[in-house]
Amino acid sequence: MTSFADLAPLERAQEQKAWYWYDWANSAYFTTVLSVMFAPYMIEVAGKAAGCPDNLDDAASCGNTVGLLGLDLAAGSLPFYLTSFATILSAFVLPVVGAFVDRSSHKKRHMAFFAWAGAAFASLLFFMKDDDWQIGAVAVVFSSVLAGCSLVSYSAILVDISTEDERDRVSSRGWAFGYLGGGVLLAINLGMFLGHDAIGLSSGFAVRLSLLSAAVWWAGFTIIPFLRLRDRDPVDPVAVTGSVLDRSFGQLWRTLKELRGYPMTLTFLAAYLFFNDGIQTVIYAASTYGSKTLGFGDSVLIGTILLIQFVAFGGALLFGRIAARVGSYKPILYGVFVWIVIVVLAFFLPEGNVPLFMLIAVAIGLVLGGTQALSRSFFSLLIPRGREGEYFALYNACERGTSWLGTFVFAVMFQLTDSYRPALLALIAFFAVGAFFLLRLDPERGIREAGNTVPEPLRTATGTQG
Repeated sequence: MTSFADLAPLERAQEQKAWYWYDWANSAYFTTVLSVMFAPYMIEVAGKAAGCPDNLDDAASCGNTVGLLGLDLAAGSLPFYLTSFATILSAFVLPVVGAFVDRSSHKKRHMAFFAWAGAAFASLLFFMKDDDWQIGAVAVVFSSVLAGCSLVSYSAILVDISTEDERDRVSSRGWAFGYLGGGVLLAINLGMFLGHDAIGLSSGFAVRLSLLSAAVWWAGFTIIPFLRLRDRDPVDPVAVTGSVLDRSFGQLWRTLKELRGYPMTLTFLAAYLFFNDGIQTVIYAASTYGSKTLGFGDSVLIGTILLIQFVAFGGALLFGRIAARVGSYKPILYGVFVWIVIVVLAFFLPEGNVPLFMLIAVAIGLVLGGTQALSRSFFSLLIPRGREGEYFALYNACERGTSWLGTFVFAVMFQLTDSYRPALLALIAFFAVGAFFLLRLDPERGIREAGNTVPEPLRTATGTQG
């Protein structure tokens, strides 16, 4: 009798390595563009159009307005209105994309198409200069929405290239690779910006080159997964018909109704919406808190941004190793409690204490990469097979649709107290609610209800057999 070696694990490993490269590719856009450079530069450009002073800080607080779709918007608030509009637009688009992805045999092509289209729009940010902010407004809205569309396909591919037992490891390595890639390009761009005089560039041109580099990086490295991943036939596709409105909000509504049959999936989604909103708000508020409350200069804040980025690389790998022993549920739960401790420590952090601020940054980096990576892999286990695009579209659409809540609470608390310390402390509520839902979650039940196999580490950790 002739026996043949099972080559499936080797083939999956090759595809997993290719899949990691899209985290590396798109993280440059999210880090260099959306997290660091776009908002302050757009405020400067829009400020010139509104007649604000040339100084960036004054432009940010300038009350002069620019006109957009018949609305008069403060120049200092324009980038935040634009990103909010992009999240609302995503709520229409992503459910359609998710349903389409589930019915397609070409997930990698859709991922690459959305990535290259998004990178093309992102490259238009290079032409935002002087007082021409309009091209930047169009570029950031469409690139942001297209990035979200590409991630729906990308997340759905995770299920195709990994078994349930491999899911945490693969997701963690992808996130780690993404943090490393985003951090490398950000370090290069911040070095170019800080040393622009030495290399004969204006500060504005250095920023524009940085924005362009993120688009080129995103498009270029997407070629690797596009060439090395393979297409697969859809699993039990569900036909989607009707108008665009019905296929977007109608599909989203049908998915939400269906979730009643998967209570553990719904419970985790509720938990994720709260604790992830807390995470995003802490990251968003960190530089403001560091500069306005703790009195740190730009050099400390830039160093902190890079420190978090590279520590998050190790944090994602560390959480992946922990999940390999106990499953992903407990690390996510304990990670949320660590976030509460981080917020409390930051609240009591004395002004001007750089070493303690850096220690908290290290803690943020460690838990940031881990909680995000394992949330993605754990959610994939709670999705019925063949519905990955639809459910990950819901995951992303709901996340984007509620991402304003944490920043709103932070802003209201600051307005009421005139201090960023209680504003930061108020974010504990998001982590507490997230932990509340996580504690009500039975992970094994949720995985089985979705028709998936409970990973061996989770069965071992809970003493469950089979």
